[in-house]
Amino acid sequence: MTKEELGVGDIVYSKVAILNDGTVPEATENELLAKVGNRGVLMNIGHVEMDPSKLVYLVSFYKEDGSSGPLVGCGKEEISQEPVPST
Repeated sequence: MTKEELGVGDIVYSKVAILNDGTVPEATENELLAKVGNRGVLMNIGHVEMDPSKLVYLVSFYKEDGSSGPLVGCGKEEISQEPVPST
């Protein structure tokens, strides 16, 4: 998956369980932000400041009640454009 393949507003799915590593202030540390298979919306694409060749995908995953969750920075290995079976 490359930056050109994804655009802001695209639907993506979590390939792994995503936990707060302390960078999402509105969630507690180690809080589950997305289960495997959770659907989200790509909000922005950037890069890691220390390594501009590494892309970061800013995603808002939907909560179980259907509302949007906090913005989460994901690596390309953590998201998919295709639905992922939940575990």
